[in-house]
Amino acid sequence: MYRLLRKRIINQDVKICIVGLGYVGLPLAYAFAKKGFFVYGFDTNPSRINKLRRGIKYIVDISPQEMVSLIKDGRFYPTSEEKVLKEADVIIICVPTPLRKVKIPDVSYIIAAARTIKKHLRKGHLIILESTSYPTTTRQIVLPILKKTGLNEESDFFLCFSPERINPGDKKFSLSQIPKIVGGISQKSSRLAKSLYSFIIKKVHIVSSPEVAETTKLLENTFRLVNIALANEFAMVCHRLGISIWEVVGGAKTKPFGFMAFYPGPGVGGHCIPADPIYLSWKAKRLGFKTKMIDLASYINHFMPFYVVERVSELLKRQNKEIEKAKILILGVAYKKDVKDLRESPALDIIDILQSRKIKVDYFDPFIFYLNIKNINLKRISLTKANLRKYDCVILVTDHSDVDYKFIQRNSQFIFDTRNVYKGKFDNVEVL
Repeated sequence: MYRLLRKRIINQDVKICIVGLGYVGLPLAYAFAKKGFFVYGFDTNPSRINKLRRGIKYIVDISPQEMVSLIKDGRFYPTSEEKVLKEADVIIICVPTPLRKVKIPDVSYIIAAARTIKKHLRKGHLIILESTSYPTTTRQIVLPILKKTGLNEESDFFLCFSPERINPGDKKFSLSQIPKIVGGISQKSSRLAKSLYSFIIKKVHIVSSPEVAETTKLLENTFRLVNIALANEFAMVCHRLGISIWEVVGGAKTKPFGFMAFYPGPGVGGHCIPADPIYLSWKAKRLGFKTKMIDLASYINHFMPFYVVERVSELLKRQNKEIEKAKILILGVAYKKDVKDLRESPALDIIDILQSRKIKVDYFDPFIFYLNIKNINLKRISLTKANLRKYDCVILVTDHSDVDYKFIQRNSQFIFDTRNVYKGKFDNVEVL
């Protein structure tokens, strides 16, 4: 089985099925199809399939016109019919792995995908899990489900974990430029996965096991979580000292070794940084170990939206205004710059905090036309002179590129800038 499948991969004579066509799955499907592979895109959400076929954009980095072209050329087939799993030779799982409200990993999507694959599993299948999860997920959750078919890993099918490293909106590091990590249940699985990914990614690095690959992904994002938390804590200290955290970081990064610049902000968003380290923390607790640094960093970053509201309240008091009677405009609600993505956005927490205190709040974001999420139900305002002048404070949360910041500064009463867009150069601007 191994030799035949490897030969077919090398000859590009395999069909690939991507399970889950979100921010990870769709770019992967696009990359393989562009390289000449036939790719099925399987998603249980019919709306996504419909949007792909109609050329409607829902992923920032993927051109809908190019996807339609791949469909017309017969290289990409998006569908909600699971029967394509049996037709594929390689199945790559790219489903969500959210956290539940009580900060417990939710691997239900992975389990559901594995059970669906099990119904169609056959000899010669290569299964790759890309969804971020806690260490042992591949071996202790996915593998037992697949083995219920009576087929065995390495002799009948192959199973591997390869963590996604997609960075939505990143124009510098495309999918092909970001090295890939693969860790198979068996060495044969790792080698097969490396052969496959090498067609679309320049460097593929094999590690000894799925557990190493799973933990590698969690270390990457925990590194960011901890360093962002450190920058946020420094920002709070620098405010008490009456100095600029931005100038401090700028000074520190002149050192050519031993320092990497991280910047403060209103909190952290997206799936990776807020959620992934919690997966490791949860797993560690089950092993009898408390991850003190991860937990503290998570707490500091989670506190930042509250800190932003506190700072705004203090600043309004200086102007003899009470925040409870103020009108607040949130500028940017996506979780990061230049993406249409609300996952775990700190802007939502800030809005929720303000609304819970009965404070009038509106928002503007060039990518988000309305908010109907959690307890928030708002439509974006228009950025006109008359509208801007209504607000006692504009809180700049997400610094999208396609925004006229000069216009906003000239027509706003006051701005609290959490991203250092204005660099503290204006009398009506206070920087985090």
